[in-house]
Amino acid sequence: MKIKFLFVVLIFASTILAQTKHDFETLVDWMQGSYNSEEQSKNDSDYYNISLEMKKIWTDRSDGYWLYVEQAVTETKNQPYRQRIYHLVFEDNIIKSIIYSLPNEKKFIGAGKNTEVFNNLSPDSLETRVGCDVIIKRFDENTFIGSTVENKCTSSMRGASYATTEVTITKNKLLSWDRGYNDKAEQVWGALKGGYLFKKINE
Repeated sequence: MKIKFLFVVLIFASTILAQTKHDFETLVDWMQGSYNSEEQSKNDSDYYNISLEMKKIWTDRSDGYWLYVEQAVTETKNQPYRQRIYHLVFEDNIIKSIIYSLPNEKKFIGAGKNTEVFNNLSPDSLETRVGCDVIIKRFDENTFIGSTVENKCTSSMRGASYATTEVTITKNKLLSWDRGYNDKAEQVWGALKGGYLFKKINE
């Protein structure tokens, strides 16, 4: 069954709610947890069952919230294809997720279950993924939406020149659509029909 997803274009910004610090904290609480796309994969063979872990780290810091993010095909969870650190900040009524790469990624596989391993790592050792920040806005009482900015997030994976990310976040679901494009703006990787729908299975 073909699943259609709604990503709200910023041209409708007049419908976006004004954001508060409470909204920011709500977003972070909603994002944290363990997810998978098992149900979507059973309904549509074009999608894999992907496991997604998003766990708070460095909780004693006062410069926003930091999340460790790990994605893997569920059958091979010990071989993640993506490991990132998200730094969520709230400045001038704007929520932004700054994306970082990890040094020695293999050392942190499965770290969502033991976040103490990050105690020996500092933000200074991370590498910023320039242009890949995700700007997140509260759309309504039950929904946040976000995206990268145009073609600013560079990527060389599978012949791409840049990548885009679009997300929709609710209390128990996260819809994520990552795509890579070449210098002719042709899609070269990522889901074609819509994003991956992750359902939260554990806080």
